Amino acid sequence: MPFSKIPGNLSPTLQKLLQDRERMLSTLMSNLKGMVYCCLVDEHWTMAFVSEGCQELTGYAAEDLLFNRHITYEALTLEDDRAWVRDLINAAASSGDHFELEYRIKHADGGIRWVQESGGPLFNDMGELEALEGFIQDITRRKHSERLAQEAEDRYRSIFENAIEGIYQTTPAGQYLNFNPALARIYGYESTKDLMRAISDIQRQLYVDPNKRAEYIAMMKIHGRVLNFEAQVYRKNGDIIWITENAHEVRDPDGKLLFYEGTVEDISERKQYEQQIEYQATHDILTGLPNRTMLADRLQQCMHFCDRYSNKLAVAFLDLDQFKLINDSMGHHVGDQLLVTMAERLAGCVRESDTVVRLGGDEFVLLLTSLQKVEDITQTMHRILAAVAAPCVIEDRDFIVSCSIGIAMYPDDGSDPNTLLKHADSAMYKAKHSGRNNFQFYTRELNRALTARMEIEYRLRHAIENEEFILHYQPKLDFASGKICGAEALIRWQPPGESLISPLSFIPVAEETGQIEEIGRWVLINACRKSCEFQQSTGWAFPVAVNVSPRQFRQLDLINTVQSVLQITGIDPQHLELEITESSLVHDTRHFIHTLHDLKALGVKLAIDDFGTGYSSMAYLKDFPVDRLKIDKVFVGNLETESTNMAILKAIIALGHSLGLKVVAEGVETAYQFSSLRDMGCDELQGYYFSKPLAATSFMELLRTHGQS
Repeated sequence: MPFSKIPGNLSPTLQKLLQDRERMLSTLMSNLKGMVYCCLVDEHWTMAFVSEGCQELTGYAAEDLLFNRHITYEALTLEDDRAWVRDLINAAASSGDHFELEYRIKHADGGIRWVQESGGPLFNDMGELEALEGFIQDITRRKHSERLAQEAEDRYRSIFENAIEGIYQTTPAGQYLNFNPALARIYGYESTKDLMRAISDIQRQLYVDPNKRAEYIAMMKIHGRVLNFEAQVYRKNGDIIWITENAHEVRDPDGKLLFYEGTVEDISERKQYEQQIEYQATHDILTGLPNRTMLADRLQQCMHFCDRYSNKLAVAFLDLDQFKLINDSMGHHVGDQLLVTMAERLAGCVRESDTVVRLGGDEFVLLLTSLQKVEDITQTMHRILAAVAAPCVIEDRDFIVSCSIGIAMYPDDGSDPNTLLKHADSAMYKAKHSGRNNFQFYTRELNRALTARMEIEYRLRHAIENEEFILHYQPKLDFASGKICGAEALIRWQPPGESLISPLSFIPVAEETGQIEEIGRWVLINACRKSCEFQQSTGWAFPVAVNVSPRQFRQLDLINTVQSVLQITGIDPQHLELEITESSLVHDTRHFIHTLHDLKALGVKLAIDDFGTGYSSMAYLKDFPVDRLKIDKVFVGNLETESTNMAILKAIIALGHSLGLKVVAEGVETAYQFSSLRDMGCDELQGYYFSKPLAATSFMELLRTHGQS
């Protein structure tokens, strides 16, 4: 490809030089992607020679640039770059150095192109600067790529510098290569330089547990990354925080491990919240003691410990005896304070290796570990009984409660948590029934008795709906006339295909479980209906007595229940007598008396049952609107052998008559008892001497044959 014609007005030296170069470079330049040039060092950079690459580079033909025919190269150079380009080239040329620079030119199509120019000075034989020669190529595409890369780097750098999460690169040996300011802040350092100077060994200087770094490395080797790797680390001031890391390996093209790269997030707040939630899930909010959820885990741990070291474990079930009364009467705030105090006392009575759990309400469980002999347990139990019974001052008042404790031993009394707790609970109930403020150990005999009790409780639930209850009637006899003057309705339980179950077996269970309320309503309405039937069949009207248990008597709807039964059955209120035990008085004397008056206002008869064995006093008795006193059979049954009973009976009869009340003797079984009570002036009797309790049909027959007063 021929070069442009060389003008003849150049010096001979320059003409010869150009001719030599033309011959040497003719082939090479035709293949170069760019423009080879030779220019004068003047104000226009006047081109003395340009290769054909000029057209592609500038958009102008070579002839247009040669000797500034149509445009100068100075004019092509972007105005903003002209001055510094000239200064840089002049400086290099003056010192005889080659130069290389990048700048912008304006293409013929109006676009801007980035070019790279490499060149050097040309000197004549006299050592004078004659011209410049070099090569100019288009680097616009490369510059665009560099700009995009720089923008990406700037964006990454902005993210890196401003991220909330810590970002890092570390060597496999545990030294930091690079990290962002957020990492320094997380670890409590003022700057990245401070952190870099302070931490040279991540494993020993950063992690609270140095083994965590080894775990981190092991996971990297297996998976090439770690996800949600949680650990505790030290901050600069010594505080310990929780972090989570996500990181991966970075390798070169040959697969050689270069470094680890990842992020760090401070999760201390989340961990604290999780710990708080976990604590609330496993601890009682009021007392701070472990709760039922934690009990199962602790009990299982204690059992494993016993198996390993051949020790014994005591599971003690504790119930506060008078708590409900205080809580209901004084308010829940007092009850809560009492529970907190009791929890502190219980915790103070056991060793650090033991556990005190609050199940709920006023129930606690104690796990006593590493026991060798029974004496170890009894000493602790006596200590607990004394601590609980000590006065508790709340709002300037002394409150005194006691507790009942049942104890089951592992492995003797059970091999699993549920069995141990059930047996300890059973023993606690035995302690309750043994007078409270004591502790009892679980025994097989106790289990048999409680199993029978649970069976009764279960069967009682279906006895009413299955119509398994019946009523028997025991007549009352008037001493003066010898005629029947009333009857007491007595419940019996007759399961299908079985013998009668004594009320002594199921009434205490019903009273304790609350089933007595439903049973009591059934007795009341059926006794009233039967009384009406007796009257219609015989034409005789007399009171039928129905027992009201202490729990029934405390029912808020007792008055409404009695009134409803009177209306449903149509019985004359005077023909219904309610027998109320003295034990009902102990709970709330004022409520007891008020309820008696409300019942009396309905027109029914009232009797105090089992008189002489309860809590009555002369001061209260005069306020009772009752019609009869029923002397407890304990005073009648031993009349032949206990002379003091004679005096007691005379006193009760005299007391009743002085208050205008009829006196009824229960449990009269012998002629001696009959004659003695008659001679004392007792009004009525009830007992086997005259008749045992009878089924309704038998009682009806008795009425027809015996007559009435």
